[in-house]
Amino acid sequence: MLALHNPVFSQNKYGLKATTLQEYQKSIKINPENELIDLEKIVPGIVLDIRYATQNNFTGEQIYASARAYARKPVAEALKKIQADLKPKGLGVKIFDAYRPYRATVKFYEVYRDTTYVASPYRGSRHNRGCALDLTIIELASGEELKMPTGYDSFTKAAWPSTPVADPLIKKNRDTLIGAMQKHGFRVNSSEWWHFDFIGWKKYDVLDIEFEELE
Repeated sequence: MLALHNPVFSQNKYGLKATTLQEYQKSIKINPENELIDLEKIVPGIVLDIRYATQNNFTGEQIYASARAYARKPVAEALKKIQADLKPKGLGVKIFDAYRPYRATVKFYEVYRDTTYVASPYRGSRHNRGCALDLTIIELASGEELKMPTGYDSFTKAAWPSTPVADPLIKKNRDTLIGAMQKHGFRVNSSEWWHFDFIGWKKYDVLDIEFEELE
């Protein structure tokens, strides 16, 4: 796993200086919206399936030491509204990934260098800024995921939200997810139906802070 307690790990390898814990803590005092919020604590009934805390992901390795999901305060508040919108329909949100330490982005790039599907470590990921969510929709009664065009982290053109879908139910499910997210300030990634960027992401720094440091 990648939980290395070295505050400068990989921060300068690609010429990008990521914000560390001490700098992050100072930024919260200046602007409370910079805070990374534990999504389980703010979004009622949210389900986590944090793949990078397991070996069930495209790297085949455990990347995170614990299965946690954090996002910047405005992102977390928007997700809470999305969950509330879905609940009367018997639906809810399942999170695959949220805030991601920069060192994980470096790892992903070194495993799979196609930046169509993994972020460039020269710029950092919107996940690193606490402003991206990987998620799907589940049925609340059963906990089952709605059928989507592909599984999570499918690095194929079938995963692109612009790719036509023959099955009307799968198309409806994808449209439901994208519509729910767009309503509250997210934009779907062009190559991943499950990846949504918060429109205000440019205001936030790239972070390299482990989940355990946030507790």
